[in-house]
Amino acid sequence: EVQLVESGGGLVQAGGSLRLSCAASASGFIFDDYAIGWFRKATGKEREGVSCINTSVNSTAYASSVKGRFTISTDSAKSTVYLQVTSLRPEDTAVYYCAAYGGPLVKSYCTIIATTRYDYWGQGTQVTVSS
Repeated sequence: EVQLVESGGGLVQAGGSLRLSCAASASGFIFDDYAIGWFRKATGKEREGVSCINTSVNSTAYASSVKGRFTISTDSAKSTVYLQVTSLRPEDTAVYYCAAYGGPLVKSYCTIIATTRYDYWGQGTQVTVSS
């Protein structure tokens, strides 16, 4: 069982930045055994994949809406995945969730489309961007 805890959200003005964190914990957790994704859910909208990372195959992916503004990274010593979000826009306002999946699918590129692949989800952190 993998537990994921997000943090780092908050209220920021348009153009500002935040660093979201996703701390993973599980007995014997190894980053290469999991792909980690970030997703967001805005009020009245469907959940959207934002970014993912799979260190075992050196794979990252970004939604077109955030490419060039958001950067995903990992700190294996802290079992933490970061999402650096910059040049924030009001439309980035949402609850941001991290999620993880393991097993044989980790041997391929990560995905932000096939959300059913993700087995473990955090509780989310709110990001609000004011105009």
